[in-house]
Amino acid sequence: MPTLILLNKPFKVLSQFTPEKLQHAPTNITTPSNTAEKPLKDTLASYIKQKHVYPAGRLDYDSEGLLLLTDDGALQQHISHPQYKLPKTYWVQVEGEQNLEAIIALRKGVELKDGLTKPALVEAIEEPDLWPRNPPVRFRQSIPTHWLSITISEGKNRQVRRMTAAVGLPTLRLVRASIGDWTLEGLQPGEHRSIAVPSPPNQPIKTKNKAGKPKAHRTRKSANNTNAKDKKGKHKR
Repeated sequence: MPTLILLNKPFKVLSQFTPEKLQHAPTNITTPSNTAEKPLKDTLASYIKQKHVYPAGRLDYDSEGLLLLTDDGALQQHISHPQYKLPKTYWVQVEGEQNLEAIIALRKGVELKDGLTKPALVEAIEEPDLWPRNPPVRFRQSIPTHWLSITISEGKNRQVRRMTAAVGLPTLRLVRASIGDWTLEGLQPGEHRSIAVPSPPNQPIKTKNKAGKPKAHRTRKSANNTNAKDKKGKHKR
């Protein structure tokens, strides 16, 4: 049975195990402060020691909360692929007064550079009981903030941040609270727990061809198995 790991990803941790390449200071400047190599960004390797597990989807470097990892390809695809429309709920601290018009716009969908977002579940909430962020959020004393709960079922790049910005509510802090039925409950930053879950059926992924018509593709694992069988058949001939 596949393993599923629920991790509370801390702020400023990459959703990957491999560190990013070192960034060097410009070669034409020789001051002591920038001749040294910059430190690597923190990765999942600091928190997950189990081998052969991989993130099912991503969570931005500057976002916190639930990240799922698994050792099963079909489960990873089921969680991360937009076709399965697994709902993801975020608690979002935004800058500005509560604004019903903004909430209605977010619910209906807002226009981003890469298209209109799908309808979302959005509501104003009380500040959740969360751990202190390190470093803390920078506040401007003259501008109020409030919290929203936003549930989406698609995964555009930095979508929630861009959605709130589009309605005039810049995101200050973003915490993913749940993915499907899996939640953050009981996990502090950097903590994780493992559970055994059944592997989902291996369904083909639907895409569109050049004419815009639906086209089914096997999963990578299934396709490889099929190719191997075809090759065996050719050799027998």
